[in-house]
Amino acid sequence: MEANHSKWNVQRPELPSPEFDAGSFLLANVPPPRLISQESTLAETLWILRKRKWVIIATLIITLTLAILVSLRTKPQYDAIARIALGREDNGNLGFKDAQGGNDAIDYDYTVSMDTQSKILQSDRIALEVIKNLRLDQNPMFAGSLALPPSKVDSVSVQPVDREREAALLGSFHGAMQVKSVRNTRIIEITFRSLDPALAAAIANNIVTTYIEDNYRTHYESTMQASDWLAKQISDLQQRVETSQERLVRYQRDNGMLGIDEKQNIITQKLDDLNKSFTEAQADRITKQAAYETAKAGKLDQVPESVGLGSSLRQQEATLRTQYAQLTTTFGPNYPKTLELKNQIDQIERSIQAEDQRVLKALETSFTAAQAREAMLGRALEQQKLEANQLNEKAIEYSILKRDLDANRTLYEGLLQKLKEAGVAAGLRSTNIRIVDNARVPTFPVVPNTTRNLEMSLLGGLLAGIILALLLEAVDSTVRTPEDAQSLTGLPSLGFIPHSNLLGGLSRSSQRIRAALPAISSPGPSALVTQIRPNSEVAESFRSLRTSILLSSAVRQPRMIMFTSPMPQEGKTTTCVNMAIVLAQRGGKILLVDADLRRPGIHRAFGLSNSTGLSSVLAGLDSLENAVQGYPSQSNLFILPTGPTPPYPAELLESNRMQELLEKLRLSYDQVILDSPPVNLVTDPAVLSPLMDAVFLVVRSGKTSKSALRHAQEQLQQIKAPLTGIVVNDTQLHSVDYHYRYYYGKKELGYYSAEEQREKIS
Repeated sequence: MEANHSKWNVQRPELPSPEFDAGSFLLANVPPPRLISQESTLAETLWILRKRKWVIIATLIITLTLAILVSLRTKPQYDAIARIALGREDNGNLGFKDAQGGNDAIDYDYTVSMDTQSKILQSDRIALEVIKNLRLDQNPMFAGSLALPPSKVDSVSVQPVDREREAALLGSFHGAMQVKSVRNTRIIEITFRSLDPALAAAIANNIVTTYIEDNYRTHYESTMQASDWLAKQISDLQQRVETSQERLVRYQRDNGMLGIDEKQNIITQKLDDLNKSFTEAQADRITKQAAYETAKAGKLDQVPESVGLGSSLRQQEATLRTQYAQLTTTFGPNYPKTLELKNQIDQIERSIQAEDQRVLKALETSFTAAQAREAMLGRALEQQKLEANQLNEKAIEYSILKRDLDANRTLYEGLLQKLKEAGVAAGLRSTNIRIVDNARVPTFPVVPNTTRNLEMSLLGGLLAGIILALLLEAVDSTVRTPEDAQSLTGLPSLGFIPHSNLLGGLSRSSQRIRAALPAISSPGPSALVTQIRPNSEVAESFRSLRTSILLSSAVRQPRMIMFTSPMPQEGKTTTCVNMAIVLAQRGGKILLVDADLRRPGIHRAFGLSNSTGLSSVLAGLDSLENAVQGYPSQSNLFILPTGPTPPYPAELLESNRMQELLEKLRLSYDQVILDSPPVNLVTDPAVLSPLMDAVFLVVRSGKTSKSALRHAQEQLQQIKAPLTGIVVNDTQLHSVDYHYRYYYGKKELGYYSAEEQREKIS
């Protein structure tokens, strides 16, 4: 087959294109009008919502209907509200500081306190007490099917506890009760809901009463527990105080420590005096020792004690020696006066020596006495230190015993005072809870809240409708717009055919026109919309498509044109018929070939006979001239129907006769249009497409799936078919999928609509 295809593609004659100029060449490179794909995501979402508006409206109606039904079928329920105020809670420690020694004002947490009391209000203990007080287990308005008849309730005998029934009653109670704290206040609201308004108020008030009683009982029990604990602690402390006092007295008696404070002061003063005297004696001994050592060294003149007589004698000696020296110099040493002076000097020297001995002896005696005094004071000081240390050691033990006694006595007296306070507190019926508002019997039900139900259903229905619309759009796998086809395949979208009732039936005027045309008696004339309604919107779309096809190639206009589709019922035959008509209206010799040998339809559209046609020519049963039929309303338009259905259509189309026939048709006609079967179902389009100048895929908006279109494209591209573009058929111009307002504005659409209305009236 590939060999035949390559043989069929060689040496195709290139005929000059009529009415081709530079302007046409430029227009051929201009892409078709683009859809508004660069709009914001918000705008695209709004388009989808407009497109799926009936889904949203239906969802909204359903939700509103359900809300109304629920509101009508719901039994009225009433809320009774009671309010209480919580004062600063007494911690019940009877004035004791907490274990951490913290400040109550700092440690008190308002939020924690309110949450704690809210949980207590919602506790099972309070709920069971209220159920018991009001006998709610016997009330059908509360217990429902769990209610026991009063005759079966024996108030004297003890009934066995049914845990499952009790759990069910508690569940009903907690489900109908709501506790919340008012922001920035110490007020708590207790709300109870019931089918009976009076019962709701009674339960709410009893909850408050029970809670206050429980709070008082809890405080009383905690106070009594503290009193019992204090009584035990006081008994133990009393015994400890007596024991501590006995130990202190015994220690004083054994160590002779009566009046220890005065004695300790005397010993300390005496120790200070001895220390001072010892220091003075030590300084005196050092002074006298220094004087003695100096005198002993022969330096008596430096000793203060030798200043008196010794100094006088030394002055006399100095005077006599001066005189002696003068006389000796004048008269000589043997002069009597000189000898007399010599004797006086000797006498004075002896007196000086005697005086020095006396002073030295006195210094020695004084030094010895000072040394002895220092030693004596040192011994006395050490003895006093020893006595002071012994006294301090005894005082330490004494202080420990006394401090233990004082601590036990203080603790004992404090606990005794707290015990008295606990007795007083236990007799006081006090609580930190105050009733702000008692629950009143409600007059209006809170359920059903019809207004709120409608508002919520409106909002929920709108949201659900939007989500459903977006979901339906997301799962929609069909090709709806030319932009979808172009983005999916990468091929240009050459045009679109709008949806019109003209393609489904004819008006009376159209029937009169078709009746005037000769040789047309078979069904299917509505496909000839471009002939019947040349001024209609659909006819103008086919003319726009004609322009796009003729300008699809920048080299030359395509002569051999084939239309196919991915699947059946996508409008390719109608497209072929009307494209042949608009091409013929432009001028030139046009041939329309029905190459769909399996399900032919062109002969029915034109009301022609199908006794002979393409199959007859290919089988050699008839000539081409006899098989080709003219169209009286358009003299330059010729039709080659399929003829009798052959047993093997693909083999017939793949034959050499088909190649030769197409070459002959190329030379004989300006444009040849072939209508081929769907490419995804049979191989006929794959056989014919390599012989064409241009192949166009026709898809139907909202019907052709994206996978089918992609598969058809892949099949044609695998055999290197000249796949030129895509035509989108049966589009809804007024749908939000199409945003061609700039091209088909309101005025243009109004023009076509007015023309069609005139046709209907006529």
